[in-house]
Amino acid sequence: MFHTGSKPADIKHQSERSYFVRKILTIVATVIAALTLSASAVLAGGPPKANAIYVHDVPYRTVGTPTDFSNTGAPLHSFDTIYLLDNPSDSADDGLASVATAAPGDKGYNGGRWMVYAVTWVNTPMQLTSEQAVLDAKAAGDLTISAEPVKLFECPVIPMRGNH
Repeated sequence: MFHTGSKPADIKHQSERSYFVRKILTIVATVIAALTLSASAVLAGGPPKANAIYVHDVPYRTVGTPTDFSNTGAPLHSFDTIYLLDNPSDSADDGLASVATAAPGDKGYNGGRWMVYAVTWVNTPMQLTSEQAVLDAKAAGDLTISAEPVKLFECPVIPMRGNH
């Protein structure tokens, strides 16, 4: 018996399979494009300033996490300090990056566990980039620092490309 072509059911199955393959390829291409754009942003210096943090005059990137160690009884010596320069309790959004006291590789670094102290500006807010600058501004009467931490949490500090 001589067979000259596909049966209608075979053609329908091939058409459905071809549609499925095109759909998968489109999804894969979209994911690859998104990952390429994300990697380009990171290689260009990281996320926007809102996700930046300074340690010892060097900018780092960070990623906010939902962790909250408040009321856990964890000892304060197990945290490093962050000074929140752009205090959300005042209505101004100054766009200032926070300042931390330690980074990976520092002696005594607590692995990204932070106690956050809110800064309230007495004079015009400005970007400070080290703990010493924050303490000098406090001594000069340019700002006040909350007496107690306003939050205890965990997040990474990640070196920005070209800074380390």
